[in-house]
Amino acid sequence: MTKPIGSLMATGTKLWLDSIDPDLVRTNRAAGATGATSNPIIVADLLASGRFDDQIERLVAEGRDDAAIAWEMTDRLVRDAQDVFLPVLEQTGGNDGYVSFEVDPLLEDPELNLPYERRVEQYIELGRKWSAGHRNRLIKVPATPGGLGALEELVAGGVAVNVTLIFTTRQYREAREAVWRGARRRATLDDFKSVYSIFVSRLDVYTEKAVPELSPSAQGMVGILNAKRIWADNRDFWSQHPTRLDQEIVFASTGTKKPDDPPWKYVEAFAGSDIQTNPPATNEAVAQSGLTFTRQVDRLPAENVIEEIDRLVDMPRLEETLMSEGIEKFATPQKNLLALVARRRQTVAAG
Repeated sequence: MTKPIGSLMATGTKLWLDSIDPDLVRTNRAAGATGATSNPIIVADLLASGRFDDQIERLVAEGRDDAAIAWEMTDRLVRDAQDVFLPVLEQTGGNDGYVSFEVDPLLEDPELNLPYERRVEQYIELGRKWSAGHRNRLIKVPATPGGLGALEELVAGGVAVNVTLIFTTRQYREAREAVWRGARRRATLDDFKSVYSIFVSRLDVYTEKAVPELSPSAQGMVGILNAKRIWADNRDFWSQHPTRLDQEIVFASTGTKKPDDPPWKYVEAFAGSDIQTNPPATNEAVAQSGLTFTRQVDRLPAENVIEEIDRLVDMPRLEETLMSEGIEKFATPQKNLLALVARRRQTVAAG
């Protein structure tokens, strides 16, 4: 473990890898990472590499269709990562060591336009299916109407969840309340675990375009302020509703988008608590930074910056815009994954 990574974890941050690449999982675990997350983009990139063609070939020979192959390979890759992080789960008594598994993003595909009730039903069915028998798998459910509508039943049924695609306090609170309703329906809270993935950098990309009047000191700070406020809200709620396991915030979308920003901008800002799920390049930059990280998660920007952001940024409009973009980014990668599997099938068939 490098000194920067060691100092980051010493602040109280849990470092998760935003990848399930088997090689990266092993090297990042050795460097101190204690969990991982997956999504269709990550799976597609791995399958496109050709490294798993032998496994795809066997599935083709078994008569699997493209969707079945995509989900089987996703499940295998997540399982392999879970095996690496299982000792962390055991060492922490269930508080860490998880790998996130994203349920079918096509449930949110605008082209399919599934009715709300059908989406809720499918999230519940698929969440139960993909969580069954997995001690350290978190089921990723988006904070869309359909995803939010499924949370109570999933949690009541014993599923550990990672609520993703959260941009605002309103979404977070709606998700948390649904999760807590489900938790209270359980016979015991001993193994109740939930995390809430707050997207960060996308907010700053949005305000640069939509709120150009923000001053230089405020521009680029909206994602940080928003996530820190949600983190404090989460901490306060669970301090009043204590559970054996921590119910945590995941600081997601932590890779910087502006070339002038240091790659550890968001990593540094949230040092001190809960979980950061970082892209491999961000973790590598942190490891090579030479920095010593200190607790920053509970330090807000200057009062004048907060006042300016609160005055100029329309959060309901931000949420509406980013959710619309997020749903497209959610569904399109799954379509691309299915198309990629079809191409790999042809490549394998051609020898």
